[in-house]
Amino acid sequence: MGLPLFHIDAFTSTPFAGNAAAVCMLDQPREDLWLQQVAREMNLAATAFLIPQDDGYHLRWFSAAVELELCGHGTLASAHVLWEQGYLTNDTPAHFYTRAGHLTANRYGEWIELNFPAKPEQATEILPIFRECLGVTPRYVGKSHLDYLIELESEEIVRNLQPDFAKIASLPARGIIVTAAADSSASEYDFVSRFFCPSVGINEDPVTGSAHCVLSPFWHKKLGREQLTGYQASTRGGIVRVLFDGDRVRLGGQALTLLRGELL
Repeated sequence: MGLPLFHIDAFTSTPFAGNAAAVCMLDQPREDLWLQQVAREMNLAATAFLIPQDDGYHLRWFSAAVELELCGHGTLASAHVLWEQGYLTNDTPAHFYTRAGHLTANRYGEWIELNFPAKPEQATEILPIFRECLGVTPRYVGKSHLDYLIELESEEIVRNLQPDFAKIASLPARGIIVTAAADSSASEYDFVSRFFCPSVGINEDPVTGSAHCVLSPFWHKKLGREQLTGYQASTRGGIVRVLFDGDRVRLGGQALTLLRGELL
């Protein structure tokens, strides 16, 4: 018997959009090298590995290059598989035990809500390296536990960035989150973002749940609202609903299964 393996598009309801993740259901723990080799073979932004335990699932995420400390779209994809494939009933929360601690997911119709730790940034000096990385002058720079957050003047500037990935990879961080308020008050989202993380083998991540653990408290402070909607303006694009909840962030997204198979 092979291991169940799924290709999921997360943070989207449309095929070939959002962020793709592989989800592999393990029957026992596997060596780190084997997990990394599978993730390299899948060659997606994340491959998630789940092992059942008494009160939930042990969950690890790997990019094609490294193990990830926190991964929103890989968790969303995993929760989607658990409900869609009948590992859990629709009204049963998903519990995950990860490098980032205990994470949960609940299903509300077509939407899945993840409960993640908030990762607020702290203001830092606007150094010349940030302009060198992005080709534009930041409006604000902050540093979170994992990433730099850079606010730019407009949505248009965020969308049109042509970053220098080699320079970004040299920074002492996982990556750079760039963001701006939505250009129009009539927009279906409140802010836009993009995420560049060449240090983990991904020049631009299509939709990044963990980045919204930084974006949610940031835009909460600026806009004064707990509940907001973000659009990650990558080529694939994706919608993330965020709810700031003290030291936690609730991330809402949709997902769909593109492929089902077995790892032999």
